[in-house]
Amino acid sequence: MRRVLFFSMVWFTLHLNGQSNYDRQDSLRGGITPERAWWDVSYYHLAIEVKPDTREIIGSNRVYYQVLESHDVLQIDLQAPLKITKVLQEGQSLDIHSEGNAHFITLIKPQGVGNMESIQIFYAGKPQTAKRPPWDGGVTWQQDAKGMDFIATSCQGLGASVWWPNKDHMYDEVDSMLMSIEVPQALVDVSNGRLRNIEQNDQKGTKTYHWFVANPINNYGVNINIGDYVSWSSPYAGLNGPLDVTYWVLRENEVKAKKHFVEVPRMLEAFEFWLGPYPFYEDGFQLVEAPYLGMEHQSSITYGNQFQNGYLGRDVSGTGWGLKFDFIIVHESGHEWFANNVTFKDAADIWIHEGFTAYSESLFVEYFYGKAAGQEYCRGTRKSIRNKFPMIGDYHVNSSHHDSDVYSKGANLLNTLRQILNDDERWRQTLRGIGAAFYHQTVTTEQIETFMAEETGLELQSFFDQYLRTSQIPIFEYHTEEDNLIYRWGETLEGFNMPIDLKIDDESVRLTPTTSWQAYPLAHRMAPALEIDPNYYIEVKPFR
Repeated sequence: MRRVLFFSMVWFTLHLNGQSNYDRQDSLRGGITPERAWWDVSYYHLAIEVKPDTREIIGSNRVYYQVLESHDVLQIDLQAPLKITKVLQEGQSLDIHSEGNAHFITLIKPQGVGNMESIQIFYAGKPQTAKRPPWDGGVTWQQDAKGMDFIATSCQGLGASVWWPNKDHMYDEVDSMLMSIEVPQALVDVSNGRLRNIEQNDQKGTKTYHWFVANPINNYGVNINIGDYVSWSSPYAGLNGPLDVTYWVLRENEVKAKKHFVEVPRMLEAFEFWLGPYPFYEDGFQLVEAPYLGMEHQSSITYGNQFQNGYLGRDVSGTGWGLKFDFIIVHESGHEWFANNVTFKDAADIWIHEGFTAYSESLFVEYFYGKAAGQEYCRGTRKSIRNKFPMIGDYHVNSSHHDSDVYSKGANLLNTLRQILNDDERWRQTLRGIGAAFYHQTVTTEQIETFMAEETGLELQSFFDQYLRTSQIPIFEYHTEEDNLIYRWGETLEGFNMPIDLKIDDESVRLTPTTSWQAYPLAHRMAPALEIDPNYYIEVKPFR
């Protein structure tokens, strides 16, 4: 487990945004249940055989954990149709009581506080086939152009327990992990971290790939990618020294991939400047071709953008800048900093993953094409914002409602905060500071809010409350009375007092509106020419 400020909570408590259609399964999946809270996961050894012909997985996960409180029942998650076949502790078979996808294991051995213990969970079956990966995930079973099997996992939101048994909650990340993946001899498995060795199983006609992850990793970040892969490496001279960068693509795509993947060192250069050193030097960086669009699997970023710029050839910003880079390489790799390094404790706070990462796209554009270009790109993404729900979802039920606003609205929230601060270098150090302060930790929204307020020196509670906890966008309302500009914030929470930059008849002015009307003296009685800084994500409306 990452060393985080652990707080006890009643597992069934819900903090809902007007929703109440959750059942016990939602709580068992999304809550820190008593059967989860008492133990701290330390190490996994996942050892499985993947059988493409029958679409089965057979194997085990040995779970090493530290006892925090004495208890005799432990919760492990595994989703149907996969089944746990047995659980052993020190050679003793243990009883299992299942409630849907939550499996409660009764321990025989006394669990002494501070002790390091382990259980081995054996399982088998045909895992759920991904319907629309990565959004509706599971296992993707495809074939390449030559008829070779092409297989991959994707499970954000759905949960890693869709294909392997684990403690499937984001608050507790395993410290390190070994993955032993057995596949048919003609195929290659690519997983997270570093490849330790390849074991030949001549009698079975298979090979076992042993991958080791040295850093804490969230469950959905663990993956397998199986295919007729070729690979090459090109070290990157990073801030923390040489970074091992390895590329894996289907044999048929090697030539075009080598030309297109020059985007990777550009991405690393921009993000190390803005966000700090790549967080997983010990595990290296891999870009792996996958049979779906892409996903932020830690140190094993998956890629399926068809070797073209934009998002499948489209510019998500509509500005032209989005065609200057490969969206999937930049966005999914940005998650190494936000999602994989700094990770939410609860799925309700998914804006931390997606908002910061969507914002990193504009930072990439700014690094190579200038600030005006980056700002234009960020503003262009507003067209996808719906403002139907608050960005923060419901806690303890594995529900983030994953509204698209957590991407672009999150990015524009951050860009607005940059305008308020009005100090680009301090802003850069604030972004880098998040990664350093919460290095390899799971966090809450409140921790991010507090840190950014302290680092910027700004009072930000009403700002975050407005943009994260309501769906309403502040409206700058104004009119003129004689020789005064009369203004206020509308559609905001009481106490909202965000400053705003504008030009009044070409004079640069910073106003601090509140929810009450204020007056700014004008040089004449004629209606002034107002130009609001467009990088503030607000609406502007004359008040009549």
